[in-house]
Amino acid sequence: MLTAFAVGVRTGRHRGVDVAWGLAFTAVAVAGFVLSAGHGDTGRRLLATALVALWGLRLSAHLWWRARGADEDPRYARMLARAPEGARRTRYALRKVYLLQAALVWVVSLPVQAAQYLPRPPGPLAWAGTALWAVGLAFEAVGDRQLARFKADPANRGRIMDRGLWSWTRHPNYFGDACVWWGLYLLAVGAPAAWAFALSPLLMTWLLAFGSGKPMLERQLGTGRPGWAEYAARTSGFLPLPPRRTASTAAGPPAKPRP
Repeated sequence: MLTAFAVGVRTGRHRGVDVAWGLAFTAVAVAGFVLSAGHGDTGRRLLATALVALWGLRLSAHLWWRARGADEDPRYARMLARAPEGARRTRYALRKVYLLQAALVWVVSLPVQAAQYLPRPPGPLAWAGTALWAVGLAFEAVGDRQLARFKADPANRGRIMDRGLWSWTRHPNYFGDACVWWGLYLLAVGAPAAWAFALSPLLMTWLLAFGSGKPMLERQLGTGRPGWAEYAARTSGFLPLPPRRTASTAAGPPAKPRP
């Protein structure tokens, strides 16, 4: 995160912290794997590290590709607009963006760190967690791919993405992220005080659904975006559900005039 901060100060754009997010989780998992040598089961340690690394590296690569040549993220632009100019704004960015996210990375990854010290090989709960992790990763990767293809078509400029997974939930990537971290939590069940580590996926789910994820993005999308209100009315906000019938969809297409 400090490296990302240095890059952000040099470039004047702090959206690179999103790229550092997945890399930071991967670094924590790798460090936990090294430190737990001789304590935890090797298979469980490898499984936890591999799952986090696959998720984190894919996410960081996707966000890096999407942010190439882009301006500052509107979320960070609004946040930093409240700070004073000059060195005080730089310190404000360090506290509010980078150090805060570094603390969140450590807290959210606690189940992964605990799982690597468990002496037992992966059991049914760990494999159930791996399956839930796979569902989450699929939602993230497929949703991101569908959105990228939609945006690449000039005919869709200014339109709302409402196809594929995006017709079942307005945020397939956020839902997938929550599944990933609940799946990783199941790898830690069996550790001392494992119930306390449930606070980590709860925190991540809250951030995605009620904190800095869904609400902030929807406020941005709902400002002058044609069709957003209709899309939000028929599409689940988080959990994937069949599209709801609204007045416009229930009415069906307009009747053809008689000859």
